[in-house]
Amino acid sequence: MGIIFQENTGEFHLYNGQISYLMKILRNGQLGQLYFGKKIPPKEDYGYLLENRYRPASAYVFDNDYSFSLEHLKQEYPAYGTTDFRMPALEILQPNGSRITDFQYVSHKIYKGKPALKGLPATYTESEEEADTLELLLRDELLQIEMTLVYTIFRQENAIARSVRFENKGTAACQITRAMSLSLDLSDADYEWIQFSGAWGRERYVKTRVLQQGIQSVNSTRGGSGHFHNPFVMLKRPTADEFQGEVMGFSLVYSGNFLAQAEVDTYDVTRMMIGINPFGFSWQLEPEKEFQTPEAVMVYSAEGMNGMSQTFHRLYRTRLARGYWRDRERPVLINNWEATYFDFTEEKLLDIARTAKEDGVELFVLDDGWFGTRYGETSGLGDWTPNLKRLPDGIKGLSEKIEALGLKFGLWFELEMVNKDSDLYRSHPDWIIQTPGRHASHGRKQYVLDFSRKEVVDHIYEMVAALLREAKISYIKWDMNRYITECFSQAYEAKRQGEIFHRYILGVYELYDRLNREFPQILFESCASGGGRFDPGLLYYAPQCWTSDDSDGLERQKIQYGTSYVYPISSMGAHVSITPNHQLNRITPLKTRGYVAAFGAFGYELDLARLTPEEREIVREQIRFVKKYRKLIHTGTFYRLLSPFEGNFTAWMVVSQDRRQAIVAYFKTLNDVNREYRRLRLKGLDQSLIYHMSEEGKGQREFYGSELMNIGIITTDASAGEIPQGEEPCCDFWSRMIILEAE
Repeated sequence: MGIIFQENTGEFHLYNGQISYLMKILRNGQLGQLYFGKKIPPKEDYGYLLENRYRPASAYVFDNDYSFSLEHLKQEYPAYGTTDFRMPALEILQPNGSRITDFQYVSHKIYKGKPALKGLPATYTESEEEADTLELLLRDELLQIEMTLVYTIFRQENAIARSVRFENKGTAACQITRAMSLSLDLSDADYEWIQFSGAWGRERYVKTRVLQQGIQSVNSTRGGSGHFHNPFVMLKRPTADEFQGEVMGFSLVYSGNFLAQAEVDTYDVTRMMIGINPFGFSWQLEPEKEFQTPEAVMVYSAEGMNGMSQTFHRLYRTRLARGYWRDRERPVLINNWEATYFDFTEEKLLDIARTAKEDGVELFVLDDGWFGTRYGETSGLGDWTPNLKRLPDGIKGLSEKIEALGLKFGLWFELEMVNKDSDLYRSHPDWIIQTPGRHASHGRKQYVLDFSRKEVVDHIYEMVAALLREAKISYIKWDMNRYITECFSQAYEAKRQGEIFHRYILGVYELYDRLNREFPQILFESCASGGGRFDPGLLYYAPQCWTSDDSDGLERQKIQYGTSYVYPISSMGAHVSITPNHQLNRITPLKTRGYVAAFGAFGYELDLARLTPEEREIVREQIRFVKKYRKLIHTGTFYRLLSPFEGNFTAWMVVSQDRRQAIVAYFKTLNDVNREYRRLRLKGLDQSLIYHMSEEGKGQREFYGSELMNIGIITTDASAGEIPQGEEPCCDFWSRMIILEAE
C-alpha cells in the first residue's frame, strides 16, 4: 500500500488493497490522468494508457508536432486556452488581462499521514499509518505562482481526498477566478449521473440521467449548499445497482457555493469536477499569500452504490466528525417547537419536560423565542440574551430546573442572522450583507450578518459564549433560515468583493471552531430550515444535522434514503412529530413514524402529554428500542434494500460490525388487495450463522444467514388474501421492524 513514483517514466501510482490512481508527467511538464478504479498491480510503465493522435481541426502544443494536443489528452488539473477547449479546473486573471497559465511539474513529496487544511474542515487521520499523502508542486514561471496538488489515499478505505493550494511567489497580485478542488478525466462516458436534489421539505431526492455530450451539473449560488442540490454526485455504470457494479462518488467538504459538473466531449471523454462555484467568485492573490481550496473526497466502488455509501459512512462518521460526541450514543431528545411554536411560558416548557422524562426522554431542547423581544419572526434575532418576561430566571434558571428533573438541556440559536427590529441592528446597521445604494431583500424579515468580518464573528461569539459559560447547556441547535442576496461587504475594497461568499463561510467555520474548542462537550446539531445546509463541511463541527423540517413518516423515507447515499445514519436528525403532520396534514401511524426516525439521531417534536395512554406506551417502547439499539444503528453497516423512489415499498437494514446483529425496517406506502406473495433478500449477514428473528407480535424463529440472504424473508402481508387468525391487518403507511440476533 502507498504511493509509488517511477522516475524513469514520470508516473505516480496511488494504491491500497482496493483501488488504484495513476497519473503521469506529460511532455510539456503538465500532468496527465491515466486511471482511477479497481486496484491494479504496480509496474514500471503504464504510459500506454496515454493516447493522443492527430485529429483534424485541433491545435497542438509543440511546433511541427501533430501528436500532442491537450484537447485530446486526459489531464489531472487542466487549464483553458493552451490547446484545451474544455472547461478548466483553474483560471487566473493577470494584471495584463490574460487568463492563460502554464503550470509545470517542479517536484513532489510523499509522506505518511494527512495534512490539515488551515481554516477549513477536512477528513483527518489519527495515526500516520492510516493514510499516505502525495503533494505535487507545479509552477507557472511567468507568473511565479506555485500550485500544490494534494492527494491523500486512505489505506483501509477506497477513498482519496484531494485539494489544491496556490501561493504567489511573484511581485504582482493576480485574481484566481476558478479553482476547483477536484478534476478527473475519465476515458469514456458510459455512465449514469445521479444527483440529490429537491427543495424545502423534500431534500435530497434521487435524480438519475444518462450522461450525454455537453455539460451536466448541479450547483448553488445561494451562499450555502442549499435545499435544492447537494454537493455530492455519483457516476455509475448503467448495469451497476445497489449491490454490484462500478460506482464513483464525489463529495465536497464545503458549506458554501459549489459546482459539481460532468463535461462529455465529442470523443466521449468525461471530465468530472467539483469545487467552489466559479460564478461570482474571485480571490485576490497578493504576493507571498496563499489560497486553499476546500477538500473533495472521491470514492470508487466495485460493489455497487451500497459499497460506495458504506465507505463514505465510515470515513465521515469517524474521520470527518470529531470530538467528544463522535463515538458516543446520542441522547433521545424532545424539541418544543411543533408543540408550542412561539406560544410558551416557563411552566409550559417544564410540563413538557416532565412528561418527556416520564417516557424516557434524555434531553429537552428549547427552540426559537427565548431571547430579546422575540415573540414572532419579525424581531429579536441578534440579541442573544434571555427574555426575562418569558423566563423569569433566564436560561440559567431554566436549564437548572430542567436538569433537576433529570434531563439535559439544549437551546436553539440562529447566529448568522439579524432582524432590523433588534438592538444589534440598531447599533450596527452596517453589519448586514447588502449592496450600497441597492434595496436589501429580506427572508422571513431577517438579514444575513456579514460573517466575512472578524468583528462581527467576535461579537456573536462573545454573546453566545457568555450565555454558555453560565447556563447548563448540553446541546445547541444551530439554525440558518435565509440565504445571501445582494452579496457585498462594506469592509472590503472593490477588487475583493468576489471573495465575500467564501469569506462568509470561513467566518461560519471560525465561529463553530471557537465554540467547539471552548465548549467541547456540547453536542452541536446544524440546521438550515431543515436540510438546507446538510453537507460534509458542517459534519466536521456538528456531528449531526436536522435532516428536514418535513418530519412526516412517509416523506422522511425518501429524504433519509437519499441522504444515506453519502451521509452516515448517525448524522441525520430524525424526529417523531404529531399527526396530522404540520407539513403535509397527513395522518401516519405512530409506529411507522417511530420506525423511520429510529434510523437517525432520534427525538420528538410534540407534546407527549397530548397523546392517548395507548400512544404514550408506544412512545415508551420506541424509546426503549432506540436506547437498546442506537449504537448498532449508528455504527453498523447500512444497506438500502428497496427504494421509495421506485415502488410502493421501502426497506433498509443495518448490520453490526461482527455481523451477529441486524435490524431490518420495511415500509409499505399504500395498501393493496389480493396481491402476490413477497420476499425480501437481506444483505451483509454471516451465511453460516443461525439468526433468531424476532418481531413485535410474532414468535421468535430461526434462520441461517444463507437463507435470509439467498431466499429472503417472507414479507407477504394481509393484502395477499384472507387474513389468518392473529395476523395484523395492513393499512396505508404500514411498517415492520425485524430484529436478527445470532446464537
